[in-house]
Amino acid sequence: MGRGGRHRGRSQRKDFKENRENVWKRSKSDTTVDGSDNAAAPEQKPTWEPIITVNPNFEEYYKEQGVVKAEEWDLFMEILRKPLPAAFRVNSNGQFCDEIISILENDFMKSLQAEAIEGGELEAIKPLPWYPKNLAWHSNFSRKEIRKNQTLEKFHEFLKLENEVGNITRQEAVSMVPPLFLDVHPDHFVLDMCAAPGSKTFQLLEIIHEASIPGSLPSGLVVANDVDFKRSNLLIHQTKRMCTSNLIVTNHEGQQFPGCRLNKSRASEKGISESMPINQLAFDRVLCDVPCSGDGTLRKAPDIWRKWNSGMGNGLHSLQIILAMRGLSLLKVGGKMIYSTCSMNPVEDEAVVAEILRRCGDSVELLDVSDKLPELIRRPGLKKWKVRDKGGWFTSYKDVPQNRRGGVLVSMFPSGKNIKDLTNGSEETDNTVVDATPDEAAEEVSDLPLERCMRIMPHDQNTGAFFIAVLHKVSPLPEFQEKPNPKRNSSAKPADSTEKSPTTEAVVTVDAVPDESAAEKVIEADSNNEKDDSLEPEKKITEGESITEDKGANSSNVGDKRKVPMQGKWKGFDPVVFVKDETVINGIKEFYGIKDESFPLHGHLVARNNDTSSVKRIYYVSKSVKEVLQLNFAVGQQLKIASVGLKMFERQSAKEGSSTLCPFRISSEGLPVILPYITKQVLHTPMADFKLLLQDKSIKFMDFVNPQLAQKASDLVMGSCVVILSDGEEPVKVDASTIAISCWRGKASLAVMATAADCQELLERFAEKTQKTEGGSVNESNGDSVNGSNGDSGGPQAMETA
Repeated sequence: MGRGGRHRGRSQRKDFKENRENVWKRSKSDTTVDGSDNAAAPEQKPTWEPIITVNPNFEEYYKEQGVVKAEEWDLFMEILRKPLPAAFRVNSNGQFCDEIISILENDFMKSLQAEAIEGGELEAIKPLPWYPKNLAWHSNFSRKEIRKNQTLEKFHEFLKLENEVGNITRQEAVSMVPPLFLDVHPDHFVLDMCAAPGSKTFQLLEIIHEASIPGSLPSGLVVANDVDFKRSNLLIHQTKRMCTSNLIVTNHEGQQFPGCRLNKSRASEKGISESMPINQLAFDRVLCDVPCSGDGTLRKAPDIWRKWNSGMGNGLHSLQIILAMRGLSLLKVGGKMIYSTCSMNPVEDEAVVAEILRRCGDSVELLDVSDKLPELIRRPGLKKWKVRDKGGWFTSYKDVPQNRRGGVLVSMFPSGKNIKDLTNGSEETDNTVVDATPDEAAEEVSDLPLERCMRIMPHDQNTGAFFIAVLHKVSPLPEFQEKPNPKRNSSAKPADSTEKSPTTEAVVTVDAVPDESAAEKVIEADSNNEKDDSLEPEKKITEGESITEDKGANSSNVGDKRKVPMQGKWKGFDPVVFVKDETVINGIKEFYGIKDESFPLHGHLVARNNDTSSVKRIYYVSKSVKEVLQLNFAVGQQLKIASVGLKMFERQSAKEGSSTLCPFRISSEGLPVILPYITKQVLHTPMADFKLLLQDKSIKFMDFVNPQLAQKASDLVMGSCVVILSDGEEPVKVDASTIAISCWRGKASLAVMATAADCQELLERFAEKTQKTEGGSVNESNGDSVNGSNGDSGGPQAMETA
């Protein structure tokens, strides 16, 4: 390298180092000190000011709570004020899983080392030691550094592309922990109660697919729920990259998630068979990652420094309990539930777990998982803490003034004891002084095994903070009801909290298992009385599987006669219906040569439109999802379904589509699942022509490198087809390493029906293999890096689209 090149390299590293120090600085707009517009001074350049990372209330609160030892405090605060390093996971079911890991180990770990040293770090990127199989990676650069610095451009482009096609998922390191402790099996029914943005849901789907038998779909499923309508969009987009038929996305308040229990008498009245595979929706595993104050994410979201106050956690405490109790009621006996938050606040963490254990008695136990993931540094849960409210500290509920007991609840304290228990039945005195606390108040210590909870602290492994508790349901929950407390609901909400106090806090339900259970009764009552945030016409799920807002609809416009779609009782949601049109199903089977006994289509295809003649997309659902849909129909469609199954077929809208025998083409998302069962409309192509097809997106038959392909392509029936990469002229045996793309056979050309990102990703994989193995065969270049044992979704992982 010449001196100019060395000088540029030093200059870039210098800029990089300077930028590392400025990642938490923001542009200060051209305003005067009083905030007025400074239009009279256009020559003034924007200045930079650091984001405030000081909050005296935060420091006082956590020093008092003793979340870290005094000698650790300075390091704890120092790490909290630094940007969070980027982290990501490699999809264990991705076709190029082993190859992606190899690139990280042999390319980026070395090429980024100089930049890491310039920034004062020992390593640029490294696998997280506690995550199995080197699938999770930690970078010593923040996401903003990776995005803004030219020296990291190649790494940034790599992450963007692989994330878009589903080979990796960007996810905070501590956020990856809860699913690992859930012990998910491929036959489990799993509920993710508060799922958006979906990275944990994606992780759960990876686990059930990875553990399933190669070449088959898992017998379990994941139901991903989120109350936030807009965030459900992100959830659907995130999980869509997984290419799975074992997923249902719903849009409910978690505390009112329906149990869908089939009442025998009502079923017989409606002529519904009592021999349905399942008669209620219960789960083997529940992930209850609840809404929280989020101060464990300070490094990722530094604006929380400015907003934080202790009232945020106090205001969410009741909602967190209700969500956790509903999760336990939906859990099967013998099942496990994770309760987790990204908060360090014991009022949101240990206090909630303690209240759960008190309410459930011997029916739920807190598991000790200290022997799991030994390389993950974590701390035991707290046994004692205090509650802060309006500037005052309270160590016991009896110290709380009468006028503050609407916002400070007995369940927030370690003992959870009410006034009568604390005073041995004696009459309490009315303490109306807000700041009055005893000079030497005795600290309460919980008698529950809260040390079995896990606290992950930022300065232990250079991460964010997280709290995790693993609960095991050993018997049905006790029946009980909690009396309404309007004062609690009104005063427990912090001033700056965006969370609504749950209207159903009046009744805390228990098991959905017993006949005519309290849980089911509450669901029915609430569904009749609920304020329809879900029933507004503006909110519409399009027939495409993502949720969008119909901005043209206006509920205040009386003259608007636009038809609002209906999913059972859920206005604004397109219905989910089984495709029963024999003409459509048999047409697809005949066109692609699919035998129903090997890959059943009857009963597994659904659409979002009652009119089959106008259906644009057809989705494939697994056996488990099919059974849940059947149950949902039987109970009056209690589930508000935002997305279901895997998009398998899509109606071709091009002009040529009208002349084909089958107007439905195979989607890129569905191709990995259905490929092993297609016997017609298949073209085997050598590498040269396969690459040409990816590069040009469309090839005339006469332009194929291999002249024999022109005849083979013209022999295909006009319409959708599949092009498989083949080492020779003979058809290859389809397995998890098979590379294939969905195409459209036109009158005289072949066009790729895949995204640009998919094509680019495959071309880059081919280029890397060519560099490593010159002159090797396709199988030789694929075999070592594309390992079918990494899991599949019932077939090869051909094209994973975003």
